[in-house]
Amino acid sequence: MRHARRKLQRIARLAAVGGLVCGGLMVSNAMAGESAGPAVDPVTGLVSQLGTTRTAGSWVGADGRPVVAVTDEEAAEQVRQAGADAKLVRNSMSRLRAATEALGRAPRVPGTAWAVDYASNKVVVRADSTVSKGDWSRMSEMAKGMGGSVEMQRSAGNFTTRLNDAVPIFAANGRCSAGFNVTNGQENFILTAGHCGPVGTTWFRDTGRNEQFGTTTAGAFPGNDFSLVRYEKANAFDGSNNVEIGGGRTVRIVGAADPVVGQRVFRSGSTTGFRSGKVTALNATVNYREGTVTGLIETTVCAEAGDSGGPLFSEGLALGVTSGGNGDCSAGGTTFFQPATKALAALGVNLTGGSATSAPDQSMASGAIPPGTPPEPGATGGGSTVTGILDFDDVGPGLVVIVASLSGLVGARWILSAQERRNFRSFYNASWG
Repeated sequence: MRHARRKLQRIARLAAVGGLVCGGLMVSNAMAGESAGPAVDPVTGLVSQLGTTRTAGSWVGADGRPVVAVTDEEAAEQVRQAGADAKLVRNSMSRLRAATEALGRAPRVPGTAWAVDYASNKVVVRADSTVSKGDWSRMSEMAKGMGGSVEMQRSAGNFTTRLNDAVPIFAANGRCSAGFNVTNGQENFILTAGHCGPVGTTWFRDTGRNEQFGTTTAGAFPGNDFSLVRYEKANAFDGSNNVEIGGGRTVRIVGAADPVVGQRVFRSGSTTGFRSGKVTALNATVNYREGTVTGLIETTVCAEAGDSGGPLFSEGLALGVTSGGNGDCSAGGTTFFQPATKALAALGVNLTGGSATSAPDQSMASGAIPPGTPPEPGATGGGSTVTGILDFDDVGPGLVVIVASLSGLVGARWILSAQERRNFRSFYNASWG
C-alpha cells in the first residue's frame, strides 16, 4: 500500500513538472513571437539571390520560424540550410505580380481589394457587398484566365476609409486619429492619413472646433494615403514620440520599419482604442469609392470610422497609419495601413524622439497627441511608458497550463497528506484497542 502511494506521488510530481515545463515553453514562444519581424533576416539575402522566378514570398509561421515559398527542390534545400522552413509552390512571385498588374490595368471596380497571399500562393481578390453581379462576373472570368493564380472571394461589409480616431483630431469634414510625431528638422508635424483632409485643412483639438492646433501642409490620396499636419506652436510638444494605448499607458516609438507577413501588430485609434492582430499581406491594393490606393499593409486588426490615421506599431517601431477596411470591432474584418517608411521617405520627414530642445508650454503633446487633449478616464497623472506589449491571447494558454500544473501538484500533495493522516489515526486506533 505504501509502495502504491509513493508511486502515485511520483506520477503526480512528474505530471506537474512536465506541465510546468510545457507551459513555460508556451509562454516563452509567445513572448518570442512579439519580435517575429527580424526572424526572416537570415534568409532575406538568399531570397533576393534566388530571385522572383524561384521564390514566392516569405512569412513568419505559427511557430515563429521564417517560411519561404519556393518553386523547386534545390531552392528549398538552400532555404533549409539558411535556417528557414521551405514550402514548395506552383506560382512564382513573378507570376503572382503579373496577375496583380493585370488586375490593376483592368477597369476599376470600387469595393474591391487584392493582395498576394503567400501561404495560399495566390492573389486573393475580395469584393464587398457594393460590387454588382455584373462586375463580379467580369472579374471572375478574368481570374479564370490567369491559370489558377487568382482566387475570388466575396467579403462582408464595405471597403471604406475610416474617416470620421490613438487620439481624435477634428476638421470641418469629420475626425481622424493622430498617427506619429515627425519633423523635417525645422518644423514639427503629425503623420496621419491622406484621406482625412486635403492640403489646407484646419485641425482642432475639440469637437466644437474652437481651439485650432494645426494645418495640413502636404499629403497624397488616392494612390497613397498619408499627410502632414503641422503644429501651429513650435513648442507644442517635448520631442518625444509616444502612442496612447489606454489606461494611462503609452508605447514609446523608437524607429520605423516594414512589417513581415505573420507578424503580430498593434493599432491605436480614438474610436475603438487599442487593438491587435497579424499582418496577412503586403503591397495590397484597395479600390475605395474615393479612389485606388496601392502598396498597403493588409492585417486582421479591426478598425471603425474615426480610426483613420491612427498608428500601427510593434515593439516600439512605427509600421504604418490606418487607411481603411471592412467590418468592425464586433464582427472583425480586414484593415489596411499606409506603410510608415514609404510615407516618411515621400514627405522628407523623420520620426521625432529624444529630449526637448526648448521648454514646452502647457499645451504640449506627448507623441502624436494634439495639444490640450484631456487624459482618458481612469488615466493617472503622467501614465507609464513601455516599449513592448505582451498580448494575453498569446501567453494565456501557457499561463493556464502553468497554473493548472501548480494546482495539481499542490492538490496531489494535500490528498496524499490527508491519506497519510487517516492511516496514522487508523494505526493508533487499532494499537490502542
